[in-house]
Amino acid sequence: MNPFPLEERLFEVLRDGDWPSPAQAWRLDEVGLTAPALAELFESQVLSRQLDLHARRLQARGEAFYTIGSSGHEGNAAIAAAFRVTDPAFLHYRDAAFLLQRSKQLPGQTPIYDMLLSFAASSADPISGGRHKVLGSKALNVPPQTSTIASHLPKAVGAAHGLGLWRRIRGTGEWPTDSVVLCSFGDASFNHSTTQGALNAAAWAAYQGTPMPLVMICEDNGIGISTPTPAGWIEQSMRGRPGFHYISCDGLDLLDTYRAAREAERLARRLKQPVFLHMHCVRLMGHAGSDAQQAYLSAKQIKAAEARDPLLYSAGLLIRHGVLEPETIQALYHHIGGRVAQVAEVAIRQPKLESAEAVMASIVPPHRPSRRQPIEAEVDATPATMARLLSQTLYRLMAEYPHLVMAGEDIGRKGGVYGVTQRLQAKYGAYRIIDTLLDEQSILGLGIGLAQNGFVPIVEIQFLAYLHNAEDQLRGEASTLSFFSKGQYTNPMVIRIAGLGYQKGFGGHFHNDNAIAVLRDIPGLLVACPSNAADAVGLLQEAVRLADEEQRIVVMLEPIALYHCRDLIEEGDQRWSFPDPGPEHRLLVGSLGQWGEGRDLAILTYGNGVYLTHQARERLEAQGIQLRIIDLRWLTALDHDEIHRRVGDCAQVLCVDECRRSGSPSEEVITGLVERGMESHRLHRLTAEDSFIPLGPAATVTLPSVAAICERAESLLPKQIASERTVTGSRT
Repeated sequence: MNPFPLEERLFEVLRDGDWPSPAQAWRLDEVGLTAPALAELFESQVLSRQLDLHARRLQARGEAFYTIGSSGHEGNAAIAAAFRVTDPAFLHYRDAAFLLQRSKQLPGQTPIYDMLLSFAASSADPISGGRHKVLGSKALNVPPQTSTIASHLPKAVGAAHGLGLWRRIRGTGEWPTDSVVLCSFGDASFNHSTTQGALNAAAWAAYQGTPMPLVMICEDNGIGISTPTPAGWIEQSMRGRPGFHYISCDGLDLLDTYRAAREAERLARRLKQPVFLHMHCVRLMGHAGSDAQQAYLSAKQIKAAEARDPLLYSAGLLIRHGVLEPETIQALYHHIGGRVAQVAEVAIRQPKLESAEAVMASIVPPHRPSRRQPIEAEVDATPATMARLLSQTLYRLMAEYPHLVMAGEDIGRKGGVYGVTQRLQAKYGAYRIIDTLLDEQSILGLGIGLAQNGFVPIVEIQFLAYLHNAEDQLRGEASTLSFFSKGQYTNPMVIRIAGLGYQKGFGGHFHNDNAIAVLRDIPGLLVACPSNAADAVGLLQEAVRLADEEQRIVVMLEPIALYHCRDLIEEGDQRWSFPDPGPEHRLLVGSLGQWGEGRDLAILTYGNGVYLTHQARERLEAQGIQLRIIDLRWLTALDHDEIHRRVGDCAQVLCVDECRRSGSPSEEVITGLVERGMESHRLHRLTAEDSFIPLGPAATVTLPSVAAICERAESLLPKQIASERTVTGSRT
């Protein structure tokens, strides 16, 4: 018995001539297709189906590992035919037929072999190197997507915006400036907040006249795993939506789908406006290989879906239009199945990833030449605050990097909540200093899309707490692109985030957030945290260099409480104001700051902790405690050997950590020192409590303080011992 009833039904229909008819009987010339072109589309559909079927056979043999398939969605081959091979396509995981059809536009492609390598998780897979079963190709301008919830849509909006931006600055990015960006997703994902945010961002931009050559393809099969999509929900939600052109098509009918796709292409490319292409289709064989749809669909429902198989409709079109005879169609189906099986036996024997090093090799992207254009500029040596020097540095960087773009809420006309971006928009224009809508997912997605299209974006998140509702844009999208594409695709960027505690007069936990574990555990992501104005310059300039040359994603976590801090001990002492160190000053990843050479106590800290420790220093040194302050500066990619070298000769080590005790940098710092042989009785932590930060006078009670630092240091080094050391110079 055939384990795949779809094949049986196809052969029955071909034998009996009882193929289904599409809702509208288009002629080939009406939609702009030729007979050979229709046959070619059908071949792509059959290739996709045979790959789906053979993936399940390979899985049963233990040779394939991820069998979510495209069966029922093969009509998207017609969409591929309507667009250029240079149009970037961020594809849904059911778009194998699209990729197969696009491969025919570029000679020398081997899509069957490539996709089977991906099924088999072979390191020879040309797109992901065996890291995931993804649809993608550098040559075909199909970046790999691993998302199942349309989290790639915000970056598609960003990529589309970048096309117009390149035209404005007369440059060229990853794709031709007359391209159209495509992105596809399912009807269940339509309801996700990420999708709604992307739709809103695209419409918001287009409504204001911003060029947005974007086609968003909703492949509506009526069900999300086991939950039905209400009939008419997608259409009613999108038809008439401001800023969008809505086009619907029957995804079971190649002619109707090609007609609609051509119209979508015309509108998006000529008018530079977004199009919502609603493709009605069917899901066959369940959600994925492990999904038993019999658990939630009746036999009648399953049989009804199988009767709507797009291959049946396509076979009918071929016969009705005199393109192929039934016997030829069946022979073609068997021939393609044999080809797939034959190639599969070669693909499954190809090498696999075998080591952690091999798996991790593409987390960090490859280097590329610098695009910096150094400028002659006077450096203001007047000591200034962190906010002031950051502003001066951004002003300078925008001139040095013509492809640098900034985006965020209120950063333009207002100059940012804390004035860091003041006057930048007046100098560089609203197209390079972009005031965005209030949506962190869209802001990060804009940055990712711009970066993937050749820009170096600096995007701003107003407060650290506001990152958390959008963190998947960093975790699931930005930081995975190089990993899943073997470094062929990258989205380097700098994310400026105002955060941490100690902000006076304004706050609560949304404006005083000290939770950074969300950033520190993302592979490949770098996090910098300045404690003073001069370091802020060095870290920001290095962050932009890293993004431009090393294609890294860097977060600048900027302590709000230190933005406008001038004084250290007394009002007017100006001891926390610093001169601009200049355009060549860069603080490399892992580099440490140090004050003092004392060997009684080393305090390892960062951000506000450095400032507080300096305030405590005078009291401690007055008691004879010889102090050494080490500023981590970077909160990821820590140089543990260098940290150990800096503190190893000190009697006691205290890590002052303003972040929560659980998931804080001090956990890693202390662990690194223990692993390098330091005795545990010499190692100590002073952290924030595992608590949200309240409003008002209690805002700092859960955080380290000057008093707490002094008390802890004094408990580790009693006064009399410190006094004896001062007199005798001895150490025990």
